[in-house]
Amino acid sequence: MDVVELDRIAVQEASRVVESARDGDDGDWERDTPCAGWNLRRLVAHMTAQHHGFAAAARGVGGDPGYWRERESAGEPARAHRAAADAVLGAFAEPGVLEREFVLPELGGGFPGRTAIGFHFVDYVVHAWDVAATLGVRLHLADEVLTAALAVARRVPTDPTVRGPGFAFAPALKVAQGTDPLEETLRLLGRDPQAWPRTRRLPAAVSRARAEGR
Repeated sequence: MDVVELDRIAVQEASRVVESARDGDDGDWERDTPCAGWNLRRLVAHMTAQHHGFAAAARGVGGDPGYWRERESAGEPARAHRAAADAVLGAFAEPGVLEREFVLPELGGGFPGRTAIGFHFVDYVVHAWDVAATLGVRLHLADEVLTAALAVARRVPTDPTVRGPGFAFAPALKVAQGTDPLEETLRLLGRDPQAWPRTRRLPAAVSRARAEGR
């Protein structure tokens, strides 16, 4: 599979898990996520904005900060995210996209389309996991997709001056020998999957109570 197809698979899976979030008084949107300080609503708003930003970059206008700005979703974050996902997949499917230059302000400038879409791809493998871990649901990505994501994650610079708050990725964590591709990718990009084991989804109120020690 080429990087556009890999990205499509990751984005569709991220959309699937986002759409499994429940609305209502005891819904899921206020749950904490593996992204420190962000609840699920904020994480999905970030994902939505990134889709719009990358779609703009594919069209040659990624330098405009307005395309990357997070917006309130008017109470329907999953629908807003799906619309943004459709927009970025449409932009990436255009002829010649791999040869274009993408301006990515968060990463400091312009990148070849193939490289930029690789960044988007690994980001959405990780964000799909973020949402799945938040909700306690299983992530469905084939081994070949996870192996490709790991290859990209291994190329992300680990210099501490470009990791942490304000940057695209948290500092890398130690990777043990024999770690599977998804876990290695997560740890290289600053996630600790051991802190977010897959569990049966609990009502949000129960989840909050447990987090608060009640």
